[in-house]
Amino acid sequence: MGKQEDFVLRALEERDVRFVRLWFTDVLGFLKSVAVAPAELEGAFSEGIGFDGSAIEGFARVYEADMLAMPDPSTFQILPWRGEGPSTARMFCDIRMPDGSPSYADPRYVLKRTLSAAAEKGFTFYTHPEIEFYLFKDTPNSGDDPVPVDRSGYFDHTAQSHGSDFRREAITMLESMGISVEFSHHEGGPGQQEIDLRYADALSTADNIMTFRTVVREVALGQGIWATFMPKPFTTHPGSGMHTHVSLFEGDRNAFFEAGAEYQLSKTGRQFIAGVLRHASEITCVTNQWVNSYKRLIGGGEAPSYITWGHNNRSAMVRVPMYKPDKGQSTRIELRTVDAACNPYLAFAVILAAGMKGIEEDYELPREAEDDVWSLNDRERTALGMDPLPKTLAEAIKVAENSELLAETLGEHVYDYFLRNKRSEWEAYRGQVSAWERDQMLPVI
Repeated sequence: MGKQEDFVLRALEERDVRFVRLWFTDVLGFLKSVAVAPAELEGAFSEGIGFDGSAIEGFARVYEADMLAMPDPSTFQILPWRGEGPSTARMFCDIRMPDGSPSYADPRYVLKRTLSAAAEKGFTFYTHPEIEFYLFKDTPNSGDDPVPVDRSGYFDHTAQSHGSDFRREAITMLESMGISVEFSHHEGGPGQQEIDLRYADALSTADNIMTFRTVVREVALGQGIWATFMPKPFTTHPGSGMHTHVSLFEGDRNAFFEAGAEYQLSKTGRQFIAGVLRHASEITCVTNQWVNSYKRLIGGGEAPSYITWGHNNRSAMVRVPMYKPDKGQSTRIELRTVDAACNPYLAFAVILAAGMKGIEEDYELPREAEDDVWSLNDRERTALGMDPLPKTLAEAIKVAENSELLAETLGEHVYDYFLRNKRSEWEAYRGQVSAWERDQMLPVI
């Protein structure tokens, strides 16, 4: 048994931990959990905890159901919302088959596999998410409009605000779990918040996002309110995105930085952007995986609808933030399509795979968008070579079905299950009669 496992076993005694929750994520990005007693943990480190994979969405067919959850000791943390008395801890797990091989259905393994491929080329992938979400006064009832906790706007400072109290408690919890927060503020919509996590390697960030979503919901429930990461809960208010800043490092050197280059952006950085743009439509069904995700993408505002890049251009899909003198290590690109309802392991895997394809095949970066993309008409956008992103989940699925990059990155099992599930979601949605149809047609038809 290694040092990390020994550290965890000692911490269990010192912190009076009575329950250890083993966490993992299904293919759609929902958190799963099994609790074990501390006495069972030594065995779990060496042999794993067995479970029925066929009972988890997309994990296995019935005849190959047996799977093992192997706790990752480097992810050990005490859960701060369990209050006084005996503690509860958590660890993320890697999912294995009974013979010890990695499970092809484990999203964490999909990301690890993609990170390993980049590491073979000498690159480490870092990400920094800006996570938006809404707070409602109560659990929304079916058919009722949700009621935001406040009527504040972007960056508003409001005395005795629900949002600022909430953010303070949530950030305190996140920091106590080793998750560093960079910024937090009120966003543009009523009750809408943003909390930005500090840069970390992509695997740690994906784990942190899963923890973040859990912490945010727990804090909200503790305050008698409701948090949602739904991409577009209101027709007339902004959607919630997860703008993600990414960069590649070669050792300690930022591979996106080149002193004296335009925007201080290296050839590697330009090729990475070119890869993300060329494969943007293919990966959209992973970075924006729900029917509702496309209500945000076609809704204007700061959500991109066209495959473009620009320097400090917030209407572009990929933004190259303004260069800070003497901070070459901070050179990065910002991908503005992603929403916080995605599976972060799969989303980071496909973004990295698209960017790496651009580097490996020396893609040429198209002309940048210098205008406000939203202010142009369709003819002007076509003349400038601006292709639209998929406008619906159905369009995104159609492109994904012909994507070699997606099939290769996700692996056959995840790729097949994910698309089957998305087709089913689209068919269910397509048959629904909406309130808009009734409001428009019942009075006149």
